[in-house]
Amino acid sequence: MKKLFVGSNLLRSSNFFKISVFVLISLACFFLGKHWSEDGFRRLVFFSSEPSRSPIVALSPDFGKSYNVSDLIHESHPIPPVSPPPPLTPPPPPSTVDLQVFGIVDENGTMSDQFQIGDYDAETAEALRNQTESESSDEPTTTARASVGKIEVCSEVMTDYIPCLDNEEAIKRLESTARGERFERHCPKEGTGLNCTVPVPNGYRLPIPWPKSAPVWFNNVPHTRLVEDKGGQNWISKENDKFKFPGGGTQFIHGADQYLDQISQMIPDISFGNRTRVVLDIGCGVASFGAYLMSRDVLTMSIAPKDVHENQIQFALERGVPAMVAAFTTRRLLYPSQAFDLVHCSRCRINWTRDDGILLLEVNRMLRSGGYFVWAAQPVYKHEKALEEQWEEMLNLTTRLCWVLVKKEGYIAIWQKPTNNTCYLSRDAGIMPPLCNPEDDPDSVWYVDLKACITRIEDNGYGANLAPWPSRLQTPPDRLQTIQIDSYIARKELFVAEYKYWKEIISNYVNALHWKQIGLRNVMDMRAGFGGFAAALAELKVDCWVLNVVPISGPNTLPVIYDRGLLGVMHDWCEPFDTYPRTYDLLHAAGLFSIERKRCNMTTIMLEMDRILRPGGRVYIRDTINVMSELQEIGNAMRWHTTLRDTAEGPHASYRVLLCEKKFESSLDKHRTKIV
Repeated sequence: MKKLFVGSNLLRSSNFFKISVFVLISLACFFLGKHWSEDGFRRLVFFSSEPSRSPIVALSPDFGKSYNVSDLIHESHPIPPVSPPPPLTPPPPPSTVDLQVFGIVDENGTMSDQFQIGDYDAETAEALRNQTESESSDEPTTTARASVGKIEVCSEVMTDYIPCLDNEEAIKRLESTARGERFERHCPKEGTGLNCTVPVPNGYRLPIPWPKSAPVWFNNVPHTRLVEDKGGQNWISKENDKFKFPGGGTQFIHGADQYLDQISQMIPDISFGNRTRVVLDIGCGVASFGAYLMSRDVLTMSIAPKDVHENQIQFALERGVPAMVAAFTTRRLLYPSQAFDLVHCSRCRINWTRDDGILLLEVNRMLRSGGYFVWAAQPVYKHEKALEEQWEEMLNLTTRLCWVLVKKEGYIAIWQKPTNNTCYLSRDAGIMPPLCNPEDDPDSVWYVDLKACITRIEDNGYGANLAPWPSRLQTPPDRLQTIQIDSYIARKELFVAEYKYWKEIISNYVNALHWKQIGLRNVMDMRAGFGGFAAALAELKVDCWVLNVVPISGPNTLPVIYDRGLLGVMHDWCEPFDTYPRTYDLLHAAGLFSIERKRCNMTTIMLEMDRILRPGGRVYIRDTINVMSELQEIGNAMRWHTTLRDTAEGPHASYRVLLCEKKFESSLDKHRTKIV
């Protein structure tokens, strides 16, 4: 009895139970292995138990035979039979769907002007407009690079610094300055350029908005030389903390508006705002001529050198009038041939007849065929021997240029350029100046010397057959066919597509970011193409003017820009731009950095952008993902507020948009930090 009781306890003990289960499992495994080998299936593989210096794998004699796991499972766990599944029906052929195209090439690979940019979230854009913190992309950087530290502020003396015009060391080394060479570009050598942010003047204030910009804050342009020299000529006056511009000038003593009326009465065919849309004003003073033409729907490029009255262009830009620092010296101006419908010079202090008339020949190159040259100067009306001799020399030169004196009245003389080469070809042999060689490219202007020859007029009428304004803005011009780009047949489609692309984008900016309310006036498109960005702003009635910059690294599209009735200039972004600091309210760069990074340092370009951008100004950069992280880092180092956003195509697109703002308060803070 006691043995039975002990046996019973053994059975109940947990250890005995575990050992029994282990033995049963081992027997089952042995049985299964034997069963599989006898049924012709692969035996289990075990390591040999024989001692060996190296591991030996013992294989079943049936190694290499195939077996069916599904059958084994079925034998071990039989399941009731089921009916076979119905045969698969092939999927129906795909139905035709409307493709949503996001580019200018359709699904067949051909050009199309029916494309969409994508929707724009107004609420997101509104939040973006008020954004003050930097947001970076999650995209990894493709190349290793050093991080950008905080960029220092320049010294006080560089408040109005223009790098290529204030290079005193280079100017001192000039062999001659007789023809005004000191007013030309003399840029710092590579590696010695701007490496700091230009400070704002003490007491700087946001400019008075256009069109009420008759006055300018004194502290924004704290220079009185122009007032002292020209105050009696009704150009400019200073009252308390402002400069004021009455709208007069040396020759239009009754005001610029009355002066324009007189020109219109003398030559009604000039037709401001219709036939005449783009004007060049040489020696512009404070640009009152151009300022008053804007109310007549005319864009005027006002130019003057940085001479003893060095701030006249700065006053013009502070008012919101298109202007550039430029001089007639030894090189071509940076505008294409047949660019301007009218060229104006009122007491511009230029000797037009010197050096075989080489300076007037430059005017002839830029003047559109059939265009007008207006000269208001003492030789026109004063009866003094020296001045009368100058008038006779001018008449002689213009006659040899085949210009026709169409009207002389009071102190104004107006000539018209011919519309074809007939007069040039019928001149007597040996008449000077000669026609330029056919190989000469009149649109090549970057560091090109002036030439004492007459630029030929295109025999096919290109550059002359233009629609009146405003229809010329959207009409593909004939000179579109002369641009050196790969496409030939699809040029007009490209022209239209570019405009539609930018109009769609800018419509969203205007509506969501309130571009009409934030005080945009001076705008620069740093890589303008055909001028579609500027054309869209004009079409949408944004009260601003745009300087379209065509980089020398791409095709020269300037002739098309001017034929549309817009302003533009050629430039190399590896060098500084010829304008004063705090010039522009908005800088726009689309695809610029991904191209120029092969030639230039991106920090150099960004520092130049900071120099010409006003405090409170904005920057919109659209470019590839590869450059965005570095650009944002540079922007932050310059104390801009930056935001990196996806384009309307979504987060997987290869492009991003970097929105930047040069905060007004930040500009003053960094300036105060430097001067304390």
